[in-house]
Amino acid sequence: MKQFYKSKSLLKLSFLFAVLFSVISVLNSCNNDDDDEEFTDHIVQFEAKIITNGPTPAPTPPVTGNFKAVVTQIGTSPSTTFNPTGTTWSSGDQFVSSSQSQLNLAANAVLPYADSELIVNIYVDGELAKTKKVVGSGEKNASTYYSFLEL
Repeated sequence: MKQFYKSKSLLKLSFLFAVLFSVISVLNSCNNDDDDEEFTDHIVQFEAKIITNGPTPAPTPPVTGNFKAVVTQIGTSPSTTFNPTGTTWSSGDQFVSSSQSQLNLAANAVLPYADSELIVNIYVDGELAKTKKVVGSGEKNASTYYSFLEL
């Protein structure tokens, strides 16, 4: 009878150790979870500029370039602005999650002189992230992209 009591006690003790080991393993694995890879929000701004340059002194009336279209894309959502006025176009600040991964900007403009410039910029959190410049006259295209996945 004494041997039966010892084996029953040993069985209870081993079951207690198994349960205790399982609980410690689960708690330890939860401690090792890294939340560093969560997505963060960024402030993004798109900008396109035409710098006319040209002859000195400037002709009267002044000759400037003009935009035909500006296209932005955040993730898979494109947005097109046709014939924006002026020589500078800006999207304004937009909150974008880094889960969107890719930002695209393209501009099409007619430039008047051979040394005129079409510049497109992407700003992320107030800092210039990507820029592209095209020089020339006539119809010109400039495009750039930024990926949150780049290291």
